[in-house]
Amino acid sequence: MTSRTPRDSRLRLVRSRPLATASQAVTAGRLRRPAPPPPEGTPAPAELARIARRGLAGAVRIAHWADRAVRPGGGEATLDGSGALSGAAVERAAADLGLTHQQARADWDTARLAGLIELHGGTARAGWRLRAWDRDDSAVLRGWVALFDAWSLTGDSPDGLARATVAELIEAMPQVLSLLQLSAGPVPVSQLLDLLRQRVTELRTERCEIPHGPQPQPVEDADAPLEPLLDWALDALARVGALTWAEEQVTLTPLGSWAVWVKLEQICVAAQSPAGNIEQSAEDMLRGCAQLRPNAARAEYRAWLAARPVGSAVSDLLTAARGEDALLRGLAFDALRVVGAPAEAEVRAALEETSLRPYALLWLAEHDGVDPEEAHTALTREEATWLWVDTAAAVSDHGEGTLLVRHLESAVQGTVPALLDDVRAIGHPRTVQVLVALAAAHPDPALAKVVRRAAFQVHTGGA
Repeated sequence: MTSRTPRDSRLRLVRSRPLATASQAVTAGRLRRPAPPPPEGTPAPAELARIARRGLAGAVRIAHWADRAVRPGGGEATLDGSGALSGAAVERAAADLGLTHQQARADWDTARLAGLIELHGGTARAGWRLRAWDRDDSAVLRGWVALFDAWSLTGDSPDGLARATVAELIEAMPQVLSLLQLSAGPVPVSQLLDLLRQRVTELRTERCEIPHGPQPQPVEDADAPLEPLLDWALDALARVGALTWAEEQVTLTPLGSWAVWVKLEQICVAAQSPAGNIEQSAEDMLRGCAQLRPNAARAEYRAWLAARPVGSAVSDLLTAARGEDALLRGLAFDALRVVGAPAEAEVRAALEETSLRPYALLWLAEHDGVDPEEAHTALTREEATWLWVDTAAAVSDHGEGTLLVRHLESAVQGTVPALLDDVRAIGHPRTVQVLVALAAAHPDPALAKVVRRAAFQVHTGGA
């Protein structure tokens, strides 16, 4: 019996990374785009992570406490309807950790905003960032950036002002932070106030220039002084550790300067992309990113997400994943990995959809802290086979025949006959096309014959 006999054609048992070959198919031959260095004087990532760990020590401490102490069925409501600690839970946290009630509430809010804890109904559990906190500097920095992005939620809103007025300030603050970052040193508050007035005026002018459709409501507090609003914003940014403010001079901290630089780079990368991905729909953005290396694609995802409300962005990505293009399905879940915790609820709901379930299971496993190298163990044999066919469809549509042949190595089955039996059984809508393409590409005539016969049997409904 020779190796050409199909029934003895063994596949190597390798780590299951079914999307790898699809990625290779669309990125082969592309040059890697070098990432620009951060501004001179920016500390190394390890030092930035050390600073972030120090600043978030209280939040980490209460997150660990919540993971141990806040359990279902504990006899009292641990969280209120908004996800804040209940009065009884504040009492327990303050007593257990030696904090005042105000400190316990503040640390809890910080832990939530930094993604250190995840809320599930009336209880909380450790988030993946908390589990990776001591060993993964990138997880620490992502957690701090999440807190930085949510600076306006870290304290009470200014009293006596309409939401629209506060929203104008929040929309104008990126320009203020950019000035601080570019100045690389102390900036007088008066200069920041001048820039803020200019930007708010521009925003109001832009709204008044809308020629068609419903006209925006006028801002109720259009004449409200901006000084108290700027003071509130600077206080909030100082609380998260993004800047220091003393003697009417404001300076970004190393973490704050680095975070603003990261945001600017994300926008610049997207703006300079050939397809202008930041302005595209989810589907068109994913197609544009299919031509990029993984690191460059993730930068595009971040910039695209930064320009949209997270809820609608997640929904748009899942809508793209439901389409007929299997490559977009994989890329959509790659983009959802960049979203992180805010996408969990919708990804979990996608478990009910056959075409999305394997991707959602891998996403949730990695989100729960499973090593990406081992995440495939979360799939049943049937789910892994469905994903194998779906990825083979992506390779067939966008790659070369040689990559489709290599894709055989990622199957969980030990033999080609076993793989074909499972492929016939799962009912993937692209099964016939995948098997025909594999038969046409495979250099072993005997094996190709068996694959063609399997394709014919699926097509005719035979056994």
